[in-house]
Amino acid sequence: MPYSELARRTRSTVLTGLVAVSAMLAGVLLYQSLASSSSSAAGRALGEADGAVPDGVTVFDDEVPAVANLDPDLLGALRQAATDAADEGIEFVVNSGWRSPEYQEQLLRGAVSKYGSEREAARWVTTADTSAHVSGHAVDIGPSDAQAWLSEHGAAYGLCQIYRNEPWHYELRPEAIDHGCPPMYADPSHDPRMQQ
Repeated sequence: MPYSELARRTRSTVLTGLVAVSAMLAGVLLYQSLASSSSSAAGRALGEADGAVPDGVTVFDDEVPAVANLDPDLLGALRQAATDAADEGIEFVVNSGWRSPEYQEQLLRGAVSKYGSEREAARWVTTADTSAHVSGHAVDIGPSDAQAWLSEHGAAYGLCQIYRNEPWHYELRPEAIDHGCPPMYADPSHDPRMQQ
């Protein structure tokens, strides 16, 4: 084989190898970049801006996003009820209110881990797409004396417990003022709104 043909073949082989190595290296770098960005988004610490509620927050704490982002009609009814309950020495504490979709999904993942399956978790936590918390139409109230007060008086304000297994979860049902609260669902998995 003449020297020039050998040199040409060698150059061709080296160039092919360099292209293959470059493509492989680019693929590895792209994979690492995507893995890094997705894990940092998934691992982002979710906090108050996403709807996490510090201890002791009431329905009057407008600076807390979990309260400030509630539906205005729900918030108005809650504030009126809380004002009237305060006359009896009862304080409404917001344990959860509005939530970002990311926070809701984090809660759902935690429930799946805790309860062992999506089906069982659905009895306690809904998806971000169906959650009344994400839309600002639900609030979780405590402590137990506030829950008991709402259970007895909430309908007069249009505030109804929606799920039997969640005595803290209230949503606005304006028709309850005249007709009483609708029957409760056993849990969120029985609520047709959650079947989307």
